[in-house]
Amino acid sequence: MNAPAPRHFLKLSAATPAEAHALVARAAALKAADDRSYRPLTGHSLAMIFAKNSTRTRTSFDAGMARFGGNAIMLPVAQTQLGRNEPLADTARVLSRYCSAIMIRNDSQADQEELARHSRVPVINALSDLHHPCQVLADLQTWYEQRGAMAGKTAAWIGDGNNVCNSWIEAARLFGFKLNVACPQGYEPDAATCAWAGSAAQVGRDPQAAVQGAEVVVTDTWTSMGQEGETDTRLQHFNGFQVDDALMTQAAVGALFMHCLPAHRGEEVAPSVIDGPHSVVWDEAGNRMWAQMALLEWLIVGPR
Repeated sequence: MNAPAPRHFLKLSAATPAEAHALVARAAALKAADDRSYRPLTGHSLAMIFAKNSTRTRTSFDAGMARFGGNAIMLPVAQTQLGRNEPLADTARVLSRYCSAIMIRNDSQADQEELARHSRVPVINALSDLHHPCQVLADLQTWYEQRGAMAGKTAAWIGDGNNVCNSWIEAARLFGFKLNVACPQGYEPDAATCAWAGSAAQVGRDPQAAVQGAEVVVTDTWTSMGQEGETDTRLQHFNGFQVDDALMTQAAVGALFMHCLPAHRGEEVAPSVIDGPHSVVWDEAGNRMWAQMALLEWLIVGPR
């Protein structure tokens, strides 16, 4: 008898609205309880494939598995047979016989989908060129903990319409809030993701307009990993898109500032903002572990 197909988490919209809400609430509950005797993943292993550098993703998944009684196996691509062009399908078939889930951080959403097609266990997107759903789960947990339910509220994304932005756009539809995106021409978020989100996300060019009434203001680096050769051009194109104190005064009173890190102070964000009273970036970073623990629990042992 064939085993049921695994649930994968390659983008935030892999979850239904109810499931996404439950994941955020579960992450917050796990953090509040901090019950080190609760070890639902004892005997389970997570394979972690890394084609790109990582601080928060690697450490938070590893620490989360340890808290749950499991273990994480670090697999840098250059140190595996993937680095010698072993097909992704073969890697998936092998790893899913050893491990209860596979996490991958790479440049290609398409490659992640190929891995998932041949895996017997859940595959988790820990960053691709198109989406960064684990980061945004932690962002949403932070917003929920700070301000409660998100439905009917407004968030603003300022800067590059990158993978994190695409996951925020999906979150807007799933959680029922409005997302205003302000980006320079040529740096828009993924068109298909915007079409899926419909009226939940609006893309424009004016940061001042985008932040009006926003309870959360989010940005990311203007130059992501692999784009270092574009730095000078991007610095020119993103002139006027820095989140500074003047921009934050246009947002709602008490607005939160978020950034997935690492940050380039003085570029996409002023030091006075990221290190100031609006900033919740350290809670946001810490919540990577709790959000991913909730995700691993859901995918491996089932919802709680």
